[in-house]
Amino acid sequence: MSSQGEVTASVISRNSESAKALPFGDVQDFEDAKRGFIAALEPGVVTNESGDVVWDSDGYAFLDEDCPPTVHPSLWRQSKLCAMQGLYEVADGIYQIRGLDLSNMTLVEGDTGVIVIDPLISAETAAAGLALYREHRGDRPVTGVIYSHCHIDHFGGVKGVTTQEDVDAGRCPVLAPAGFVEHAVSENVYAGTAMARRAAYMYGAALPRGPLGAVGAGLGPTTSTGTPTLINPTLDVDHTGQTEVVDGVRIEFQLTPGTEAPSEMNFHFPDRRALCMAENATHTLHNLLTLRGALVRDPHVWSKYLTESINRYAAGSDVLFASHHWPTWGTERLTEFLSVQRDLYGYLHDQTLRALNKGATGIEIAEEIQLPPAVEQAWHTHGYYGSVSHNVKAIYQRYMGWFDGNPATLWQHTPAESAKRHVEFMGGADAVLEKARESFAAGDFRWVAQVLNYVIFADPGNAEAQALQADTLEQLGYGSENGTWRNFFLMGAYELRNGPVGTPTATASPDIAGALSVEQLFDAIALRIDGPKAWSANITIDWKVTDAAILHRTQLRNGLLVHFDVDGDVPAPDATFALTNRDLHAALLGGADVGAMVTDGSVTVEGDASVLAELVGYLDAPDPDFAIVTP
Repeated sequence: MSSQGEVTASVISRNSESAKALPFGDVQDFEDAKRGFIAALEPGVVTNESGDVVWDSDGYAFLDEDCPPTVHPSLWRQSKLCAMQGLYEVADGIYQIRGLDLSNMTLVEGDTGVIVIDPLISAETAAAGLALYREHRGDRPVTGVIYSHCHIDHFGGVKGVTTQEDVDAGRCPVLAPAGFVEHAVSENVYAGTAMARRAAYMYGAALPRGPLGAVGAGLGPTTSTGTPTLINPTLDVDHTGQTEVVDGVRIEFQLTPGTEAPSEMNFHFPDRRALCMAENATHTLHNLLTLRGALVRDPHVWSKYLTESINRYAAGSDVLFASHHWPTWGTERLTEFLSVQRDLYGYLHDQTLRALNKGATGIEIAEEIQLPPAVEQAWHTHGYYGSVSHNVKAIYQRYMGWFDGNPATLWQHTPAESAKRHVEFMGGADAVLEKARESFAAGDFRWVAQVLNYVIFADPGNAEAQALQADTLEQLGYGSENGTWRNFFLMGAYELRNGPVGTPTATASPDIAGALSVEQLFDAIALRIDGPKAWSANITIDWKVTDAAILHRTQLRNGLLVHFDVDGDVPAPDATFALTNRDLHAALLGGADVGAMVTDGSVTVEGDASVLAELVGYLDAPDPDFAIVTP
């Protein structure tokens, strides 16, 4: 394959113009990011039990240099800030571990130990962060864990800071917003394979680090690749104003469902005048629809919850911190920070709705919308992670769906079939390539990427088109202010040059799969039924979950797996399997040998036991290595 391309003059010019236009003389963020620094993890490398590196903050040392022409200067600035790692003091008795994963881990000292907020993605990075804290603050036990919301970078490392035994014994309560488990496990299981594959592009974990590759994801450096874990909450926060005392620390919670996550909460420490904004107010425009895929978020309610945060907590706070980036100190400054963040999401929502009600489509609105000057001038509103472009399209999608209303787009061909017709209409692959090179030379990379995509999908073996597309995607990456856009562009180029990298990180861990309720477990199984293969199947199985006193029925007919709790008289099933909840998960998701489980007595069967093997035979395996930039 071709080698990585040099940055073009047009990208150098655009990046240079941005450097002149942006307020780089404002260094307040650097002062805030350095404030309270105690010590860094040295070396900044975390390994797993096998010695494999799961995190390497030293790999970002190149960010100490001046911004090169291959990186947007604003993204370079943001990446430098996000790469600062170590233990920091936020307020009296409140500390943060930053730069050891995509997210921050916060530690709040209580009467007898320390409360951990959002223990990162991996058990290994969380354990390394806790060890760094203990090295400088003493060997305090973990006396509580708080999950601010249901994304994996805020709970995955929990077994690096506590144990299931300590939680079960009541020594370490785990607090989370209502609905946490449902959303945490469903997101990582239902569409988890596809999301994880696209996350490989979004976070660029497999990209070489450096001025030509990964510089960060805008929200943090990248994702760790260690062991994701989960311990279920022991206490749900189900209403705003709910106050709990954990190890002597008084905490008031604000529920914010439907904002950055479907289950999320902010919380206030009134006795320490400190406010945690979870991921609802960070130093970037966040995603309304993340590029890895998720449910579309609601900027209207997001804006309203930020207003509520201001009215309830701002005046009683001296410091605001979040689960990403660095804190903001001072009541006046944090109030203005929250107000501008509120205005950002509210403005995007209202102006998108205003435009769509005049007939504009999402793509059109995204090209035309402009933020108010006072909002755009703030560093923390820049699109390092989300972007105005894809957020506006997400708002359009939330209200109007995928269809733009034009009947010409109602029934289009598939990408591959459409590509063949486009290329034929445009005079064939050679003609398209010739014209694409002219557009490349003119710096019209957006158009080159579009037309070369037709060639690649029409003729997957066209090496010339793939090489030029890789060059094109690199130029788009070099000029992107948005960290996730840069990673997407550069990962596309990387895979075109080197072949697929698959999915570097795993999210559907045994802990997460094991947390599925019986209802969710069979939902996940239903999603894997090969419908056409199972059209003629007719199988009814009852599942007696012995340790949960549940009798659940599955019926496979017409290619659909229907399931429900059995209540009352129903026709007899083909078979009844009696087993524990753990063995149920092992049998259906863990690949366990059910025959051996029957032999050893852990599973008992009434009726025709062979129907289970028939049912399993209709399950389709997801593909974590599916193609993205090729058909």
